Amino acid sequence: MTAKKTEGLHTNFFPVLAKHDISSVKIEDKGLEKYINLDTENIYIGGVYSNKLFAKSKTPLVERLINNMMRTEQYTGKKIKAYKVVKATFEIIDKKTKSNPMQVFIDAVQNAAPKEETTRLRFGGISVPKAVDIAPQRRLDIALRNICKGSVAASHKNKKSVEACLADELIKASKNDVASFAVAKKNDAERVAKSAR
Repeated sequence: MTAKKTEGLHTNFFPVLAKHDISSVKIEDKGLEKYINLDTENIYIGGVYSNKLFAKSKTPLVERLINNMMRTEQYTGKKIKAYKVVKATFEIIDKKTKSNPMQVFIDAVQNAAPKEETTRLRFGGISVPKAVDIAPQRRLDIALRNICKGSVAASHKNKKSVEACLADELIKASKNDVASFAVAKKNDAERVAKSAR
């Protein structure tokens, strides 16, 4: 076994993703395509990319979802725990939708990624909101962050597990449902940006 293989979590750790063909996954948003890494073979437990500049787009998207789950107080620094949540989530999505969970995840990310936001410009003594386009890398970051925030918030003081809430959030976002936290946040940001054009 090589050193690389012992460090990573491989496809056998994601049996649900292994039984579906990753090459059949379609990324319709051409802006995000360059920044989405569909690799499920090299998902690492350690911080392989932590001290490297410009390594975010090389990191597998599933690993980035796991890392974003670690933002919340319950999972801070607990990557194995966050990994188990994501693994269970993909299994739930597979049972509920009977389709490729990776495609559902990609569709959710594409639908939750806002295209516009506002910034403040100062003219003399006043600040004026101005609509600006969002860079593709930031669009992806915002989508992943909002998906994770929404699922953790939904599981708080709820009988449903965080796995079930994350699965629901991804399924709703993949259908572009306004009930999804991430899609609602995206719509709010774009509505505010539209009024600030």
